[in-house]
Amino acid sequence: MEKLEMLYEGKAKRVYKTQDADLYVVEYKDDATAFNGEKKGTIADKGVVNNKMSALLFQMLEAEGIPTHFESLVNDREQIVKAVKILPLEVIVRNVAAGSLAKRLGLEEGTPMAKTVLEFCYKDDALGDPMINDYHIAAIELATEDQVAAIKSMAFKINDILCAYFLERGLKLIDFKLEFGVFKGDVILADEISPDTCRLWDAETNKKMDKDRFRRDLGDVEATYQEVLGRLQK
Repeated sequence: MEKLEMLYEGKAKRVYKTQDADLYVVEYKDDATAFNGEKKGTIADKGVVNNKMSALLFQMLEAEGIPTHFESLVNDREQIVKAVKILPLEVIVRNVAAGSLAKRLGLEEGTPMAKTVLEFCYKDDALGDPMINDYHIAAIELATEDQVAAIKSMAFKINDILCAYFLERGLKLIDFKLEFGVFKGDVILADEISPDTCRLWDAETNKKMDKDRFRRDLGDVEATYQEVLGRLQK
């Protein structure tokens, strides 16, 4: 698959056209950002970890009946994906109070919640990705009602699958972000699943095993990313 001109460069990835209009090449970068781009840095080989981990998890989810954009790995940093049109929504699934939710609701971080929480944010860097609800989505036509229903159904199913999968590998899935796109009329899972997009805590010690180590200057960032990938590859 030949990589042609770059279509888009984001905080963590570059997307390239290919000779096939239905396929893109995604290249994962080592750049790291936090707090809507206010904090910037580099995590050595983060792109390798996120590329391999996303590929592994997308394939696992496909086997469980979740349609994804993933097609195949190219190399350590690149994968081929379907040419989806990304819906401008960040979908956040929360199992335990942490991060902004804990602060917003005055909960101690680590507080289990009686019910899984699903949140939507409007994917717009200039606005700071504000939180929105179903009514906002319909009012400004970010997605149809059927698309939102499909996203909700898949998000909860993905959560169930990933919680069990990570726990078998000694990790608790605290919360995570998903993105979805439309490909040939169908809503499918896109973007990535990685320590950048998931809060993962060690199941025994509650050590943070994700990008919070970068956000909060906890140290041991690169080694932790590598450890997460290593646990999934066993």
